[in-house]
Amino acid sequence: MPGVKQQNIGEAIARVRERIANAATRSGRESTSVRLIAATKRVTPERVFEALDAGVEDIGENRVQEARAKREAITQPANWHLIGHLQSNKAKTAARLFDAVHSIDSERIARELARHRPEDAAPIAALIEVDLTGIPGRTGARPDESQDLLRRVAALPGVHVLGLMTIAPQVSPEEARRYFIQLRELRDGLENTTGWRLPELSMGMTDDFEVAIEEGATMVRIGRAIFGERA
Repeated sequence: MPGVKQQNIGEAIARVRERIANAATRSGRESTSVRLIAATKRVTPERVFEALDAGVEDIGENRVQEARAKREAITQPANWHLIGHLQSNKAKTAARLFDAVHSIDSERIARELARHRPEDAAPIAALIEVDLTGIPGRTGARPDESQDLLRRVAALPGVHVLGLMTIAPQVSPEEARRYFIQLRELRDGLENTTGWRLPELSMGMTDDFEVAIEEGATMVRIGRAIFGERA
């Protein structure tokens, strides 16, 4: 693909896994407590094949249409995660394509996913996206909306809420740390007030995933560190 810096994917994944293991050790956890999600936006199916051959089990896509095309081309087993914003008019397709959706930010989206989830499929693993930045145009529920949203989404069939997701602003990893702390503390508070267990925290990308793991991330969404720079 033009504009994509090619690198050995197997070697890149090994380096990322080593960094994950070291960060997990610093947080007093096993490396197996952190799931590596390969973010494959604008990555060709051939390169995704390479990542799967190198042991990746989880694929993260930002766009429903791109994921649909790749799923038609890729026959190897994988867990498919929607990690980008979901529009309501794409929810029907997403409900059939993905095993997990990290970007639920409204009851409407959750209801559409639940309504269109095939009856013979397992419930979608759902994460509520929370915006902790206050930056205009950012997607995600506000922290003060998260408890009510959790209660409404958790009651839906076809959707199983497992945790929270956030995207830190484009700052240094150390500056991003406070956003990861906030998400962890919000999760802890929601568990205490609702009684709903939320074991998953999806936070951290190529530039800041080690800090995110130190602060409790159980899922990290890594693109450039695996596939190189993309167009």
